[in-house]
Amino acid sequence: MSQGTANSFGKLPDQPAPGVFHPGGHYDDPSLLETDPTVGYKLNHMMMRIRDPKSTLHFYIDLMGMRTVWNMNTGPFTIYYLAYPSSELDRRDLESWSQTTSQLNVLLHKTGLLELKHIHGSEKPVEEGGYEISNGNHPPYLGFGHLGFTVPDVKAAVDRLRESGVRVVKDLGFDGRESIPLTEWERERGVGVDEMVASYKNTLKEVAHVADPNGYIVKLIPQHLG
Repeated sequence: MSQGTANSFGKLPDQPAPGVFHPGGHYDDPSLLETDPTVGYKLNHMMMRIRDPKSTLHFYIDLMGMRTVWNMNTGPFTIYYLAYPSSELDRRDLESWSQTTSQLNVLLHKTGLLELKHIHGSEKPVEEGGYEISNGNHPPYLGFGHLGFTVPDVKAAVDRLRESGVRVVKDLGFDGRESIPLTEWERERGVGVDEMVASYKNTLKEVAHVADPNGYIVKLIPQHLG
């Protein structure tokens, strides 16, 4: 009878000392042999529900520079798959890029894809049967944190997004608890109450957070940090 896969973290060590950077973690990962059944796995995409395709596609395509790989109306919802064309040739010929990338033998081996799912009718006002989407950062519905994008120049990106009407949640230079975000609701419950170490606060000052049209947090990280 199969015993399943052993839990390598059944005896996870205590939390490490604050402020120490641990490449590989403060614990020992199990070896990863070529015979491991997970060899070949990829983090291919993540999916987020959206309410308004017009404003959401404007944000991720016009403002963040992604492009559409494919989309489909499935009946109850429409799916939009977005990605970044990775070469100058791809950017010059988006039609060829999307045709190639959307082929299953290519698509299923990609990483960094964003799936936006619009459930038909969810765009209606709440009083007419629509509903609000939780972004994962508002108590008590905490979970999803943010999408992280690395950019060549965070300040230029923030300035451009702000000029386009995007809400800036955390600007450059701020390093408070709300920058994580950590909420007062959590502090009142004794969760995440320790003081942040100076080195991490310095890193926080170099990143910014903006909100997409659905309220999801988008983190802008400099490609040359430190």
